[in-house]
Parts: sequence; structure tokens; C-alpha cells
Amino acid sequence: MEYLNAYTQTIAISLIIIISYLFNFISKKSKVPSVLLLIGLGVGIQYLLKLVEINLDNHIMSALELLGVVGLIMIVLEAALDLKLEKDKKPLLVKSFIIALIALVGTALLVAYIFNLVLFDDFLTSLVYAIPLSILSSAIIIPSVSSLLDKKREFMIYESTFSDILGIMFFYFVLSGSEASQTSEIVMEVSGSIVITIVLSILISYLMVILLQKLESKVKLFFLIAILVLLYSTGKMFHLSSLLIIMVFGLVLNNYRLFFRGRLKKWIKPDALDHITEDFHVVTMETAFVVRTFFFVIFGMTLDFSGLSDLPSLYIAMAVLGITYVLRFILLKVIVKNSITPQLWIAPRGLITVLLFFSIPAQFIDERFNPSILLIVILATSIIMTTGLISKKEDIEEVNELSFTDWEELDKEVEEMKEKETI
Repeated sequence: MEYLNAYTQTIAISLIIIISYLFNFISKKSKVPSVLLLIGLGVGIQYLLKLVEINLDNHIMSALELLGVVGLIMIVLEAALDLKLEKDKKPLLVKSFIIALIALVGTALLVAYIFNLVLFDDFLTSLVYAIPLSILSSAIIIPSVSSLLDKKREFMIYESTFSDILGIMFFYFVLSGSEASQTSEIVMEVSGSIVITIVLSILISYLMVILLQKLESKVKLFFLIAILVLLYSTGKMFHLSSLLIIMVFGLVLNNYRLFFRGRLKKWIKPDALDHITEDFHVVTMETAFVVRTFFFVIFGMTLDFSGLSDLPSLYIAMAVLGITYVLRFILLKVIVKNSITPQLWIAPRGLITVLLFFSIPAQFIDERFNPSILLIVILATSIIMTTGLISKKEDIEEVNELSFTDWEELDKEVEEMKEKETI
């Protein structure tokens, strides 16, 4: 264990962050999601540790719990800070929210049904395992769709953000209602938790935004993040939907002009809040980047590839993939209607999926679930997304040269051009 002195650990941590940063450049050029590269790095580290006979199992699992809490908070806050509630974006926001919600719930219920048939004895356990596999990964999607047409890119950013937030809330709502004996009790408990948390979230968010602009010290962002972590942890202790507090705060801060109107307008200082919001963006992005890096590397370090040869697990993973893309095709065709590629293929599972799997309580842990199912779904969805983006690259670049920003406007313009016989 002489390898594990403070200097060795510091070097290892620094190298992983530097390599992850380089992976971002490689990902942009090659269209290969950085998550795959990070998992591969983790696998390489796993074999290296085995070669030098170092066992880090206990250290890894204790680090995951802390990273899980901080990761969930920073990811939801980062996602909320990316949502601008503007009037002209309302149709896009509504469409992306509806698709994210129906896709999440529909996929979770159908996958849970499959799990209940072939793996678990009760539907609740099946649902706990199914929800993480039903959530889009904004951590993978947002940096991967930069070359898409404006509206398609914005749609994918909003959809993946909503999927992250709704998925995390859905997962913890199911867990919070798991002790209730009847459906009515679950509905009442979850509904009560939501109402109380929303009221508290709004009050806390307004107070924190007002407090933000009054703090004169330059060292304040991590002070406020510490308050958010405290509120989250305290809320969890009282069985409240703590992530709502984080989400509402992010929305109020990023859209303060919408929330502070009329008499409330005199309580805000726009210049100060704009500067603070920008700083918050940087802090959340940087922190989320570090959390993502170590989570995927640690995930790669814990992988056992021997399970990939298990045919039942392969069939179950294929069923999950089938449900994901069939339901996604139907929703996009019905709601978006026009030009559903490459959005159809952009449905990767990633950081939130891994985070929630590591957060499954002990009473739901079941050895009948082979972790290779998780691995296959994450790898397959990332590869499918990569293939879809690469195959559409030329079309995307060609369409981006046009000035149209809405799919329906684009189709309408083409029809008008046809009528004028200009094309």
C-alpha cells in the first residue's frame, strides 16, 4: 500500500481531470461521447490496480455516496440555470416537457413490467430499477448536439434537462412512498411532499436571491452552495422532495426578471444578479464536470465484463432499448411531427442513471439484477447516438446554412417555394 501516499493520490486525481478535459476535445472531433472514453479509462485503471495488487473497493464505495449527493444537487442546479422561461420559447418548452415526461413515465412503466415478468417478484422493486434506465443524460446530450439546427439543439437540451429533473424526482417520490401500504397513501404522501416543498422552495428561493445581492464578500458562491446542500440534506431527513428546492432556486435566479415584477421589482439589483448568475453557471459547470469525470471513471473501475456473456441479461437489455426507441419514435412523430432525426437516436443513458443505481436503498438491492444490463444499455445508447449524429452530419451542416429557426417554419417555407416553382 506504499503506492497510496498523499502525493500519489494527488497525481492520480490531477491526471484523471486533465485526461477528462482532453476527452472533451476528442469527443467534439470524433462525435464519440466522452462518457465512453471515461468508462474506458476507468476500466484501464481497474486492470492496472489489479496488476499492482491494490484493492480500493472500500474507498470507492465511500466516495460514491458523497459524490452522489453533491452530484445530484449540482446537476439539477446546472440544469435549472440553463432553463430560460421566455415567451417565444413556450411552444418548444411545452413540447420538450411533454415528451420528456411521457417518455420517462412510459418507458419506466414498460421496463418495470418486463423486469416484473422475468426478474423481480414485486412491481415496486421493478420500478425502482427501471426509472434510472428511463432517464436521458443531459451530461452526454448537451455537449454532443452543438452542430444541430438551432431548434433541434434547443429541443434536445430542454428535453434532456427536463428528463434529468423529472427522473430524479420520480425516483425519490417512488422511494418516499414505498413504505405506504396502499396506492392512496402513496398518492397522498407524495402530493403532500410536493405541495409543502413547492411552497418552501418559492419562499427560500426569493430569500436567497435577495440575500445573494446583499453579500459584499467576494467569497460567497460556495457559501450559498453549502446552504443548498444543507437544505437538501435537511429536507431529505424530513422526507421532503429536496431537489425541488434546488430546481426552483435555479429557475428563480436565472429568470429573476420574470419572478420579481411589480412591487417586488424594487428588491432586486439587475447588474448584481446578472454577475452572480454568470458566476453560478461557471461554478456549477466546473463542479458538475468534476463529478461527472470521477463518477464515470469509478463506474468503469467497478465494471465486471464477465456478465456480458449472460444471454438473459442481453435479451433484457435489448428489450429496454426496444421500448426506449419505439416509444420515442411514436412521441416524436405525434408531437414534433416534422424532421424527427437525428433526435430519435439521441437517447443516451449516463450519469443520472449511474448515480441513481448507486442510490438504490439496501432493501431494494436484488442480486437477480445483473449490472451488465446497465452497462449494455449505457454503451448501446451512446453508440446509437454517435452513429445517428455522424450519419446526419452533412445534412446538419447543410441545413445550418439556412436562416430558418423553426422546423414548422422551415417546412412552410419549402412549400411556398414549391408553389412559386423556385425549387
